[in-house]
Amino acid sequence: MTTYAWVIGARGLLGSATAAAIERRNGWVLLPADPLPWADDEAMAATAAATAERLLRTAATESADWAVLWLAGNAVTSTPPAAIAAELAQLRLVLDAVALAAGAHGTALRGALFYASSAGGVYGGSAHPPFDETSLPVPISGYGRFKLDAEASLFAFSRASGVSVLAGRIANLYGPGQKLGKMQGLISHLAKAQFSPKPASIFVPLETMRDYIYVRDCAELVVDCVTRLQSVTARGGRTEAIKNLASGQAVTISNLLGHIRTLAKSKPNVMLGYSAEASMQGLDLRITSTVWPDLDKRQLTSLPAGIKATMDDVLAHIQSGG
Repeated sequence: MTTYAWVIGARGLLGSATAAAIERRNGWVLLPADPLPWADDEAMAATAAATAERLLRTAATESADWAVLWLAGNAVTSTPPAAIAAELAQLRLVLDAVALAAGAHGTALRGALFYASSAGGVYGGSAHPPFDETSLPVPISGYGRFKLDAEASLFAFSRASGVSVLAGRIANLYGPGQKLGKMQGLISHLAKAQFSPKPASIFVPLETMRDYIYVRDCAELVVDCVTRLQSVTARGGRTEAIKNLASGQAVTISNLLGHIRTLAKSKPNVMLGYSAEASMQGLDLRITSTVWPDLDKRQLTSLPAGIKATMDDVLAHIQSGG
């Protein structure tokens, strides 16, 4: 069975890697789609409606399955509430468009929708790490609360439309292609600092623990999770699921700096400081998963190899004048 897929955010870090993963898969077809016009809600709603209609019409014509993967988003921990609210509203616009198209074609049960949530956001204040999908989410930032609101919108969409959904709570994503202007992605910022006179600022304790997952590994896992969601739906009907997407191997910032020191053969170019935003960061965010755990049994990119690939990419970006 062929699956036609629309990747929203296909030019971003995870979106581009997932689009590439889809193009490598037998039985998957990536729907060519222009980026959504994020700056204009009315235009965005119209574009989303047209693209969703094209996706579902193509799938219906070919008697195929379909999937929408929301891998977009600009919000980070420091994003103002108004911008977070706008991003949530845009998600709901797209969900409405997909629901309308699914209803028109009567193919809800042949579809799947993946939403990229944030493990760090929703478990930021949770107790007793490592956190799995049964852990009580306790967000400590507006960003974390936004991710839970987005998940709630996703599940409401599923109940109203009949489309199966999966909220993927992704750990710390890193790898080549991360936007260096975005206040996110510690490994990329550490890599950039090694090739710059300006040090990377670290505002949290060095014992802060995070789970880092390499972008290509995460992209392959996303596609596998959607495939599993489709098979579960085929057997049992509409499905709502949450899965943590993580490497399962957390390290401290001190560990990261050690890897940077070894790979760069020089002292990490960092500056320790204080920021009020540090209070919105959990100290121990070890992540694991008990949902479809067989999907997590795979060969992952080692952290040193992933950091090296990220450093090489950052250096090439700088040398090209980017």
